[in-house]
Amino acid sequence: MEQVKISQHTAILLEHARKSGIGQTELLQAVKSKDLSAFAAAEEEHYAYGELFTYAEQHGEQLEQAVLEGYRITFNTRNGLKIWLEEAFHLHSETDFEVGDGRIEGVRLTEEQYAKLQNSLAANWAIAETKEIPSGIEVTLSIRALL
Repeated sequence: MEQVKISQHTAILLEHARKSGIGQTELLQAVKSKDLSAFAAAEEEHYAYGELFTYAEQHGEQLEQAVLEGYRITFNTRNGLKIWLEEAFHLHSETDFEVGDGRIEGVRLTEEQYAKLQNSLAANWAIAETKEIPSGIEVTLSIRALL
């Protein structure tokens, strides 16, 4: 089966919900029933869920499959990728990695997180370098056009 593709914004919202304590079972149930109230714990200034289901339907995003099996982001901006890394892996750009011009360097991930990054990263970005470290893998990401 082909990997489901979702927008960067949808991916960030799903990861923010997880980071906010919404578990896999609860998230899956909310997506199946299109229950916006389940996202109340994750609602913040920049994380509004009101249009999540409408947007997904209009753009053919298979949210249930994305929650169950993972997803590929359709396109990453530098800032969007930074935010996604922060949300998905509970990192902080000021202390855990460096964001440069067309590059994100020093992202330290576990093997499981690295696998998720490989599966989710949009095609316009690439894993430019990896280095094994005691806790897993240190990754440098680059806009594909700059490689």
